[in-house]
Amino acid sequence: MTTKTILWAEFIGFFLLLPLAMALAMPPGWMFPVLFVMTGLGAVLLHLTPGFRWGELLRGAGRIDWRQVAGFALATAAFGSAVILALRPEAFLALPRRQPALLAAILLLYPVLSALPQELIFRPLFFRRYGSLLPAGRAAIVLNALVFALAHLMYWNWPAVLMTFGGGLVFAHVYARQGSFPAAVVLHAVAGGILFTLGLGVFFYTGYVERPF
Repeated sequence: MTTKTILWAEFIGFFLLLPLAMALAMPPGWMFPVLFVMTGLGAVLLHLTPGFRWGELLRGAGRIDWRQVAGFALATAAFGSAVILALRPEAFLALPRRQPALLAAILLLYPVLSALPQELIFRPLFFRRYGSLLPAGRAAIVLNALVFALAHLMYWNWPAVLMTFGGGLVFAHVYARQGSFPAAVVLHAVAGGILFTLGLGVFFYTGYVERPF
């Protein structure tokens, strides 16, 4: 079996079959344990990637474009407000109004427990380990956003898939074009904080979601 065949098997299993299995068969209560196992497996595969060094993830930490972050935050807030007011107006700003302590905990923990592990899997692992399999140019970024959105199919609602596809395009572009993993993590953390503050967490919590079958 060739190295490329092994990489294809890993890629299909990790980015296609595993998300589909999570969406179709995973009990809601298993979400966080499965995600932690997935993160651990992704970290092992990344560590085994020829030429990869963990220190490279720090590149760009001092060159984050905060104007870009601010612009992205404004766009996310505007789009997110429109979505929640159109689809679930009763949930708009529900956490800051009713559970500010919970929101504070989310804002504190989300960057470390969610944004960072997801970025590790969908940016460095995707582009560094499987770069030889990817199409050239923008197609690789679009493919990355697609598999990122697929990983959120388990919530079984189109807003979650649509928003993660849009966010994936931005995060992948920043990582692939600007070479900055820290910037991608910051943007992901900012997006998550804004969405949960606005009330869009209702689309990213399996307790609110029922499968369509």
